[in-house]
Amino acid sequence: MNKPLTNPAIVSAQAAIDALQGYDTIIDVRTPAEFEEDHLPGAINLPVLDNAQRVQVGTQYKGDAFTAKKVGAALMSRNIAEHLESVLIDKPKDWRPLVYCWRGGNRSGGLATVLAKIGWRVSLLEGGYKAYRSLVIDQLPRLVEQRDFRVVCGPTGSGKTRLLKALAAQGRQVLDLEDLACHRGSLLGAEPDRPQPSQKAFESLIFEALGRMRPGEPIFVESESKKVGNLHVPDELMQRMRASDCIQIDMPIDQRVRLLCEEYAHFLNDPAPLQLQFDKLVELAGHQTVDRWRGLVADQNWQTLVEDLLIHHYDPAYQRSIKRNFQKVAQAHRLAMASAHQADYNAAAASLSA
Repeated sequence: MNKPLTNPAIVSAQAAIDALQGYDTIIDVRTPAEFEEDHLPGAINLPVLDNAQRVQVGTQYKGDAFTAKKVGAALMSRNIAEHLESVLIDKPKDWRPLVYCWRGGNRSGGLATVLAKIGWRVSLLEGGYKAYRSLVIDQLPRLVEQRDFRVVCGPTGSGKTRLLKALAAQGRQVLDLEDLACHRGSLLGAEPDRPQPSQKAFESLIFEALGRMRPGEPIFVESESKKVGNLHVPDELMQRMRASDCIQIDMPIDQRVRLLCEEYAHFLNDPAPLQLQFDKLVELAGHQTVDRWRGLVADQNWQTLVEDLLIHHYDPAYQRSIKRNFQKVAQAHRLAMASAHQADYNAAAASLSA
C-alpha cells in the first residue's frame, strides 16, 4: 500500500503532460484573469488569490515585502479553506491532483502543501504554467512536422466543417481549427454565444489536439487562411497545411445558399449586426454593391442576398486565395456533392475513409 506523502511530489512539465490523464484533477491556482487567458488542458480554477487580491499584494510588496507576505498568506489561507470546504470537501482518500501556478512558487506551493498534509497524493508542476507554455512553444512545431494532413477545400457554403464532423463521427482524425477558435473563419463568422479564446489558449488547444492524434494516420483539416477571426494559425501548421494534399468539395450554388441560410440563421433573426459588418466591405466591394446588399437585407430577401454575396465577394476571394496559398489544390481529389444534406456528407466521408 502506498503511504501518504507529507510533501507534494515535484514533476516536470513534460512528465505532467505525458501523464495528464492519470491525474484526477488539474488545479490552476492563479487568478481568474490568468486562467482565462490560458491554462493546462482540463484544468479547473481554484485561485488562492483573486484578481483584486493579487494586485493588492503585488502593490504592497513594492513598498514593504514583509507586510505583503503576511497579508498574502492570510488571504491565501482563507481562500484555501474555502476551497477545502466546498469544491474539495468530497474528494476521496486516494484522490490525485496536479497543482500549478505561474512559476510553481508560493501560490501553488501553499495549496499543494496543505493538500499533501491532509494525506492526498499531490503533484506540483515544476516551473508552473510558464514551463508548460515553453513546452507548447518548443514542441508544437515538432508535432506538426510529425503529422500527415489532408486539406479540405471548397468555396464558402460547401460545408467543409460538416464534412470534417462526418469524418470525425466515422473515427477519422480531424483538426477543426474553427471549432477551437470559436469562429467560422469569414468576415461574418463570429459565433454569437462563443467568444474567441486568447491566442495562447488557441495554441494550447491545437497542441493538445495534435498530441492525442496517431502519427502515420492522416489528419483532416479545413483550408483556413492565416487568421481565424482574430486568431493566428501557428506558422508551422499553416506552412504544413499549404504543402499538403487537398480534397475539393464541388457543390451547386443553390445548395450552398441553402446551407448558409441554415448556419447563419442568427443574422436572419437579427440583421442589425449584419448591416454593421457590411461597413467593412465597402472598400472591397464599393458603395453601390454594398447598398444593394443593404436593400436586400431590408427586404429580407435572404436567398438573393446570399447568392449575390457568394458570386460577387466570397467566390472570387476564395479562388484568389486557394490558388495562391495551397500548392496541391490543382491536383485535389474532387468530391462532387449534389446537396448539402447530412446524408451526403456522411457518404462523402465514407468514400474518403475507403
